[in-house]
Amino acid sequence: MASVIDTRDLTKKYKQSTALDNVNLSIEEDSIYGLLGRNGAGKTTLMSILTAQNFATSGDVEIFGEHPYENSRVLNRMCFVRESQKYPEDSNAQHALASARLFFPRWDQPLAEDLIDDFRLPLKTPIKKLSRGQQSAIGVIIGLASRAEITFFDEPYLGFDAVARQTFYDRLISDCAECPRTIILSSHLIDEVADLIENVIVIDRGRIIMDESTDEARNRAVNIVGDAEQVQRLVAGREVVHRETLGRVTSATVLGRLSETDRAFIAEADLDLTPVSLQQLIVRTTQGADESQHADTDIRSLQS
Repeated sequence: MASVIDTRDLTKKYKQSTALDNVNLSIEEDSIYGLLGRNGAGKTTLMSILTAQNFATSGDVEIFGEHPYENSRVLNRMCFVRESQKYPEDSNAQHALASARLFFPRWDQPLAEDLIDDFRLPLKTPIKKLSRGQQSAIGVIIGLASRAEITFFDEPYLGFDAVARQTFYDRLISDCAECPRTIILSSHLIDEVADLIENVIVIDRGRIIMDESTDEARNRAVNIVGDAEQVQRLVAGREVVHRETLGRVTSATVLGRLSETDRAFIAEADLDLTPVSLQQLIVRTTQGADESQHADTDIRSLQS
């Protein structure tokens, strides 16, 4: 597949802090990406720069092979749904959707009307008087109905209940099947979106520490549980991203595939293997430095 977003050594600094640190990405067309990481990791900063709403300190960005800044050929092909979208004073959902319809050339009005019904969105109530979930619904409707070739969703469903979130997921999947495009979804609900996203990008302290398919991510780690001495023999020399010990029983999360010899040892030592969910993997590999100091000495970063 062709790439639609390319960054090279992208860096953003704010006085004494570094929000993005030499970010190199190539994002392909017609795929759903999860942009994941802890609060303050740099996700929103990255999306803001990619959509030309912020400037990098150094490095390069190309969208559809062009620089996005003040470039209408690029900007009207993208849609950015922010976590807390701002609207003009006293505007209502009808105003917001009408404005979006004028801006996005691929706008699908029938889809927008269906989504209004799905989310039970009141159109004429001032946005400032809507609930948090209803305000989020406006952004979700714009993001989906825009059918922009690249759509960024930054925690788009704050205030949504479980039913509304599932409606969003179902609509996103079905509409991307009908009208393929690139979706970049930032979310802290990792387990909920794990079956939705096709590719995983994990950012931690401004650095990309994972950029691969969801299937590859799921297969990169395993939990090993059993006698502490036997577990230690097996994991010695491996990348251990988490370890818990209770009495003589240890649970260790290790990176890498197991060989047939490993599996034979596991069977002989009566150890248990359990899968690592995407959320577990990301949480355990983005632990802060303070936590890592108190964790197992084998804990290492995903980065080489």
